Amino acid sequence: MTHSLGRRALCVALGVIAPAFAYAQSTTDNAPPRRAEASTSAKATVDTSASASPAQTAAPAAQIQQAPIPPLPNRVNTVLPSWLRVRGEFRERFEGFDSLGFIDGRDDYYALSRVRLNATITPSKSLSFQANVQDARVADKTVGPTTAPFRGPFDLRTAFADVGSAKAPVAFRLGRQELAFGEQRLLGHLAWVNTGRTWDAARVILRSKAFQADVFGASLVRSLPDEFDKSGNGNRLAGVYATTGALVPKATVEPFVFYRRDVNLRSELATVGTLHQTTIGTRVAGKLPARLDYGIEMAMQRGSLAADSIDAWAGHWQMRESLPGAGSVKLIAEYNFASGDTNPTDGTRSTFDQLYPTGHDKLGLGNQVGWRNVRHVREGVEFTPIKATPISVSYHSWWLANTNDALYAASGAAIARVAGGAASAHVGQEIDMQVSRALTPQIQMTAGYAHLFTGAFLEQATPGASYSQPYVMVTYVFLADK
Repeated sequence: MTHSLGRRALCVALGVIAPAFAYAQSTTDNAPPRRAEASTSAKATVDTSASASPAQTAAPAAQIQQAPIPPLPNRVNTVLPSWLRVRGEFRERFEGFDSLGFIDGRDDYYALSRVRLNATITPSKSLSFQANVQDARVADKTVGPTTAPFRGPFDLRTAFADVGSAKAPVAFRLGRQELAFGEQRLLGHLAWVNTGRTWDAARVILRSKAFQADVFGASLVRSLPDEFDKSGNGNRLAGVYATTGALVPKATVEPFVFYRRDVNLRSELATVGTLHQTTIGTRVAGKLPARLDYGIEMAMQRGSLAADSIDAWAGHWQMRESLPGAGSVKLIAEYNFASGDTNPTDGTRSTFDQLYPTGHDKLGLGNQVGWRNVRHVREGVEFTPIKATPISVSYHSWWLANTNDALYAASGAAIARVAGGAASAHVGQEIDMQVSRALTPQIQMTAGYAHLFTGAFLEQATPGASYSQPYVMVTYVFLADK
């Protein structure tokens, strides 16, 4: 069933994408070369003497052709009233993995299809309504789960009202919405996965010339493949996220406070209770002399779960250098740390909770390592050898922050542990490569490959096979220009 639905979605998308390709190709074929246009323009303004031959004066007119009309899917908004705007997005990703769980032969390759349709109604500058529906499917997946986050049949993804203009000192967003701040290391929309992440939330935005602050209270929306997605179930999040450029020269400072509450969780002392956890931190991003820019994010967690106390922290430090010359070359050095738990039965929880991040590619493209109980080093380079075709290559190496704790994936789930403590903290190393290209203003293609070489910890805690993950993804925006 999922296989046929995935193929059907792909066929529909190709039927829509094809006209866009044709439009892009016809525009390229019919347009005069840029140099010819420049020389023609110069002659039109300068060369007006009688010495110009009839052939010379006729040539520019012969080159002028009417631009083709864009296909209907890309010009719908031009015929709609100004208060209504629509947008569609189709995404198809072919991905897979070798040696899931670091078990040799546990391989799988499958297709992920996702369609999103969005409508925005704007009665006035200070009032707008937005709704987004989504259908997410998986085909040919045989290893591991096929429910969320891979599959989420047709459902309401977002539906909210914005009260107040984009420049108003006070504005409100009410309803089902995304929450994404900073680099989304703690709170993000998780767009990489097929189903994504949304919240039923009330949000107040406070603005001035010097700062902006978002104050919100939210309940996580659970993706339920066989019924309407809904929030609740005891999972609550509230917070304040502020941004200002007035404190540090050539930098933005983003202090934040998040309060998380959840119920029916098991403590280290084997009792079930309610989580009360506060995360306090700051992100700073700015520029330095010599073509350098930097990013720092640090967070501390305190609170309780039943009789357990919480004492954890994490940090992210990154430096980038932009080299002069062609290719837009950038060199990247990065270090990440997140605390782990020394004793899983002493009533003190020291494993950092990464909350609800967009964890994809934060600590490796393979998504086998998350921001919990980890020390991580990354070295990378980004460059653009061909215009509009950026390429990135990264090297990662990880160690457990504490060998008595587990290794956690980008999702935050524990994936490997050695009872009584591991003999080595070294998790492994990974090489990543990604490339992207805009084929047309509406069509974006990306591809990537990650290969993880297991270290001493994974060889002790698991069968120890190396893990690899390739993907190719095409995203097509329709019902809009781009």
